Amino acid sequence: MKKADIGIGLYILAAIVFLIIPLPSIVLDAMLCVNISIALVVMFDALFVREVLDMAAFPTILLFTTIFRISLNVSSTKLILGNGDAGKVVETFGNFVGGNDLIIGIIVFIILILVQFMVINKGSERVAEVTARFTLDAMPGKQMAIDADLNTGAITDEDAKVRREKIQQEASFFGSMDGAVKYVKGDAIAGLIITMVNIIGGIAMGVLRGGMEISEALDKYTILTIGDGLVSQIPSLLISLATGILVTKASKEADFANVLVGQLFGIPKVLYIVGGTLCFLGLVTPLPWFLFCAFGIAFIVTGLSIAKRIGVAQIVEEVETGEDEAEEIRRPENVVSLLQVDPIELEFGYGIIPLADVNQGGDLLDRVVMIRRQVALELGTVVPIIRLRDNIQLNPNQYIIKIKGIQVSEGEILFDHYMAMNPGFVEEEISGIPTFEPSFHLPAIWITEGQRERAESLGYTVVDPPSIIATHLTEIIRKHIAELLTRQDVQNLIDNLKENHPTLVDELVPKQLGVGEIQKVLQNLLAEGISIRDLLSIFETLADHASVTRDTDILTEYVRQTLKRAISNKYFPANEPTSVVTLDPKVEQEIMGSVKQTEQGAYLTLEPERIRSIVNAVEEQTGKLENMGKSAIIITSPIVRMYFKKMTEEYMKDLIVVSYSEIDSSVELQSVGMVTA
Repeated sequence: MKKADIGIGLYILAAIVFLIIPLPSIVLDAMLCVNISIALVVMFDALFVREVLDMAAFPTILLFTTIFRISLNVSSTKLILGNGDAGKVVETFGNFVGGNDLIIGIIVFIILILVQFMVINKGSERVAEVTARFTLDAMPGKQMAIDADLNTGAITDEDAKVRREKIQQEASFFGSMDGAVKYVKGDAIAGLIITMVNIIGGIAMGVLRGGMEISEALDKYTILTIGDGLVSQIPSLLISLATGILVTKASKEADFANVLVGQLFGIPKVLYIVGGTLCFLGLVTPLPWFLFCAFGIAFIVTGLSIAKRIGVAQIVEEVETGEDEAEEIRRPENVVSLLQVDPIELEFGYGIIPLADVNQGGDLLDRVVMIRRQVALELGTVVPIIRLRDNIQLNPNQYIIKIKGIQVSEGEILFDHYMAMNPGFVEEEISGIPTFEPSFHLPAIWITEGQRERAESLGYTVVDPPSIIATHLTEIIRKHIAELLTRQDVQNLIDNLKENHPTLVDELVPKQLGVGEIQKVLQNLLAEGISIRDLLSIFETLADHASVTRDTDILTEYVRQTLKRAISNKYFPANEPTSVVTLDPKVEQEIMGSVKQTEQGAYLTLEPERIRSIVNAVEEQTGKLENMGKSAIIITSPIVRMYFKKMTEEYMKDLIVVSYSEIDSSVELQSVGMVTA
């Protein structure tokens, strides 16, 4: 066990033992000294700690010190009532601290109780309650601010994690403090009750068993009881003061003493006024002039000193600012920072700024967060930080989307307008500004807020500007998610899987496949919209076949066959036949006969005219599906699927190519044509 564990255990155990076993007076003296020492340590820790969370264990400390102090109260009570001797410490506090007078001792004790119970503890309790309430109420706003900073790239994922943990710690701390101050209140009440019991019990013991006169018993036992109360209540008062200091700290991350002194004596004008007032009172009124004038002059001199120090600090600051500016001009430009390329950027004109400004009611940042979560759930990969920037070079209502610093798409919206799209069955048209939906380039019109309800009643699909941008951004991310998957992202996925499946990961990486090869397989899947969330099945398939081939294209086909349930669920609805187009076996044989294998991979040697002829046949057959309102799906043999997909993807990017081995047995297919050429 650690020394700290042993120490804490002995401290709590001692408190329990003191409640049961009578203590010798010398041991009680030592424990009372320990109690006072700990109370002083706690108070000064609370005073000089730079941040309240540096004393996050304070509620527990409060509980431990309270039970320890009460156990000493019980032990001293046993000694007072048993033999009229509670040790030197209690006697000294009763005689010396109490002014060696019964009445003075009682008055001092009552004053301590009132100060602790009515002033310090009551105020600390109220402040702790209010602080806990406001801390909990502010949590959602702080979480949103962290998400906003994360999405704009101002902080990293690690910084966001640290900030979220700190918010949770603050809420937990102030919530605990709200209840912990009740210990101090209860301790003060218990001390008062114990004192009354000691006085009454002591008089009874002295008169009935000691044969004392009432006045003699009253004098002896009251002095001891007051001493016991004082030696207990002074540490209790220190702990109460520490509680008040901790819950009222205004500066959470600064030197409290410097902040306090600086704010109290930091304005020379105030010190001049106070000093002049004290001198005036000393000279004009019967007050002792030498005291008031001395203090007044001291305040004025202090004010002059602080004013001089402030002036010097301002001059130094101006000089340092000028030197920094000159140094910035002289310093060669740091071009390294210019080499950084953001994976995804959304730039927009100044007219779109209100949509991204939380203070103006914009929720674009929240939508960006939802996009990252949606893609993570849908495709099983983490979308990089999406950086939002305003660009004055763009038109006010224009926005552009960049992937790795290169513009890949753009759009334009009208602020305070809505986009209405005809789904195809609207009979009555509505007037508006003609436009095109940026994600799928569908015809649409811009309408005003007043036309929105009518457009919806007519059957139009009405979308607000933030949703237009979010949808466009989501489609662009889906389209380019494969190239956004880096080796580091793959390594993070591997590390996450290794936590629960270390044997599988150790077998595959790096013995059979490297991170780069796994990256290629995952990119191949993402490029065709296949989710990689089931990473366990993907890795098991790779481990099964990597010993036979390291061709990432062939490994991808094996993985796709393993994921056939997910692929079938994505493309083929349940309980109804799906219309598809098949590929002529002769065309398949022709394609396979033209495949050439090299060290860099396989490629087709078909003539361009022949490829164009096959593509035309595919367009003709898939056109039947599009006319029926169906997705363009073509079914091929497993061995030819990837080559056929590579051949057609330059001409038909949205064509879905699935092999027979990737279709679940429960799927019902209906062929509407065959590609022959």
